[in-house]
Amino acid sequence: MPRPRVLSGIQPTADSFHLGNYLGALRQWPALQETHDAFYCVADLHALTVEPEPEALRRRTRASAAQLLAIGVDPERSTLFVQSQVPGHTGLTWLLECITGYGEAARMVQFKDKAAKAETEGGRVSVGLLTYPVLQAADILLYHADVVPVGEDQRQHLELTRDLAQRFNARLGETFTVPEPYIVKETARIADLVTPSKQMSKSAANVSGRIELLDDPAVNTKKIKSAVTDTGREIVYDPESKPGVSNLLVILSALTDTSLEKLEAQYAGAGYGQLKGDVAEAVEAVVGPIRIRTRELLADPAEVDRILAAGAERAGEVAAATLAEAEERIGLLPSARGRG
Repeated sequence: MPRPRVLSGIQPTADSFHLGNYLGALRQWPALQETHDAFYCVADLHALTVEPEPEALRRRTRASAAQLLAIGVDPERSTLFVQSQVPGHTGLTWLLECITGYGEAARMVQFKDKAAKAETEGGRVSVGLLTYPVLQAADILLYHADVVPVGEDQRQHLELTRDLAQRFNARLGETFTVPEPYIVKETARIADLVTPSKQMSKSAANVSGRIELLDDPAVNTKKIKSAVTDTGREIVYDPESKPGVSNLLVILSALTDTSLEKLEAQYAGAGYGQLKGDVAEAVEAVVGPIRIRTRELLADPAEVDRILAAGAERAGEVAAATLAEAEERIGLLPSARGRG
């Protein structure tokens, strides 16, 4: 019996993934490839909505792929590829845009939030930002993904994907698999070290608030030891009254697979300095091997490119077949050009 297929992706919009990326999502990817037919994508086309510098985008795309390999994504057991190297993504996006209502796209919470921020800062709201969720739908539907790992911030986008798949199928015949959300239980939600009321984010202005996987140990240790704590000395998990301490406990719990209750008992009578020191050690124990392996991979960019090319070839075969079927059903003439 074939394994269910999973599709997930991450944007190359920073030089390094951060601890929130890793604990919140990426550490699940190696485990999923053991139970699913896994397709993992470096979503460089999505990154264009923030207008990156070309050389930065190329560097970050390779760095993202190298970090995924270092985390444990195995190109022999999963398909790792770069989105732009499979032209079917943009081809299917246009077909889906033509069955998407303007109101549907404009109602997306992320679009409204980002558009409002851009307008406040005097920036431009691009059409790409509006149609971003349709490209995301194409990413998923091209590969007949059965499940898609999603956080709360992406749930609305997956619902649009499901709606578009069902709309196309109802009008033109069964073409796309309607994906289900894959919710990972007890996924750690890591907060900013400086502003623990907010989620750790690559877009935060203060870099001291995030722990980056590729930073030197001394840099991460300094950030952790400077992390905002709270009044008093008691080390307990209380997100309302003690968000800073609670965040450090969540990080330590996730990295050491120790319950919050056990950690509270362990630190009874201890000070914040001891907790921060232990968090720094736990971070390095997990992040250190990832950083070292990533640097080894990036020292041989040709090998990273070879892995990505092989992944794009396999992904392209699946994508080309899906796109050809969708084009035929929608009424387009067969194309003589190569597609992927």
